Amino acid sequence: MHPAIDALARDLAAAGFTSGGVRALVGDEADAALARMVAEPARRAALRRPGACSTLLRAFVLGDAVPEAALAEALPAMGVDGAVALGIAERRAGQVPLVAPLVAIRPYAFRDALGEGEWWIASDLDELAGVAPLRPDHVLGVGGAARTLASLLPPLPVDRALDLGTGCGVIALHLRRLAPHVVATDISERALWFTGLNARLNGVDGIETRLGSLFAPVAGERFDLIASNPPFVITPRAEGVPAYEYRDGGATGDGLMAAVVGGLAAHLAPGGGGRLLGNWETVAGAAGIERVRGWAAGLDAWAIERESLDPVRYAELWLRDGGTLPRDEAHDALLDAWLDDFEARGVSAVGMGWLALRLPVTGDASLARFERLPQAITLEHAGAHLAAAFDTAAWLAGLDDGALALERLERAPDVTEARHQLPGAAGPNVIELRQGGALGRTLSVDTALAALVGACDGELPLGVLIGAIAGLLEVDEPILAADLLPRVRELVVTGFLRAA
Repeated sequence: MHPAIDALARDLAAAGFTSGGVRALVGDEADAALARMVAEPARRAALRRPGACSTLLRAFVLGDAVPEAALAEALPAMGVDGAVALGIAERRAGQVPLVAPLVAIRPYAFRDALGEGEWWIASDLDELAGVAPLRPDHVLGVGGAARTLASLLPPLPVDRALDLGTGCGVIALHLRRLAPHVVATDISERALWFTGLNARLNGVDGIETRLGSLFAPVAGERFDLIASNPPFVITPRAEGVPAYEYRDGGATGDGLMAAVVGGLAAHLAPGGGGRLLGNWETVAGAAGIERVRGWAAGLDAWAIERESLDPVRYAELWLRDGGTLPRDEAHDALLDAWLDDFEARGVSAVGMGWLALRLPVTGDASLARFERLPQAITLEHAGAHLAAAFDTAAWLAGLDDGALALERLERAPDVTEARHQLPGAAGPNVIELRQGGALGRTLSVDTALAALVGACDGELPLGVLIGAIAGLLEVDEPILAADLLPRVRELVVTGFLRAA
């Protein structure tokens, strides 16, 4: 298997089958359409410009059967026989011999805290390749969820990392940039086959694959970093409702997410972190984001809900994801099954978001944030910001207000201030602090806090600055300090201020 994969990698590279190569071949508009799962503009462009990259695009991105002679030219090292033997293509008889792809292989360009990179990622053929509905053991390629999880990884070197539910293995590849030893688990032998293929295809070693459910393959082991995009989709356990291994964990409701979060503490090394994507239900009036708090007991936790859907919209989302549309005969019966399940369990909403967690080295957890953040977030900054927040929270937990007043803080360089006032007004009606990085927050603040943030340049202790502001505003200094210092703690954790 390995020599054939090595030959495939040489052929892909020689053909210029990269993100940039595909974009140059089809043009910006068709390339953007591919990202929206629209194939025809790229197909038209590829047919007009035949060649090795064009053939590979048609076969392994768009899922087209291509002339065997053309594929042989595009894969001179591997050959068509090698592709068939590896299981990535099959011959089709006809007047013109054709070869049809059995998998997708697509360039994946990324940027993370360690810099830019690009891999080829093999996965199952999907809707872009004209496959619908998906096979039950479908192995997903790189989508928005995988890119999000990759961006949440802390940009710090670790010794051992775990990719729980690895799928095609793209997160394991990202973890390998941080750790010399990565364990990738999945219940699907097909997923582990893709993980091994992708690691070899990109010349990456140090990834060990293990078959099994959740933490069973790593029982008794601990890791410095655990990442997971688990099969968290809440699917009714009813006859006739299709289940897909990549998204349906087989549990009732959000039970699988509870099991993943609840199992982290037993498998993280002290100080080790977890990064997860997930869903959580609001049940009988208990907000889902607050139910996550119970799952994460004993861990430093930052849960971020990005979106909340009512049961109808949630069911519609995942019916479309599985290839069932309102015009399809099975649609209404499946929608009823979803709504019956939610109604029977008293579910009124489903939250969707991110979890960042850490096992404290000693003592109690020092960070417990469970919040909704629907605003646009530049993911490039998220991983580093979340990682820093855990250390910052632990530092702040060791400081009472008197000690904090002795600290010198400075504004983060991405923070700006905006003031809004009515025409002719003597002063601003609204003062906002805005982040260009971190999680892109915008906060409305009062004059005193705006003045304090503006004065934080690392030169003077907080207490001195608060005393000066109290004098300017003609207010009692202890009262002002009691008001500002708790809000300063919030600004430090959320990245507006930092230790000088």
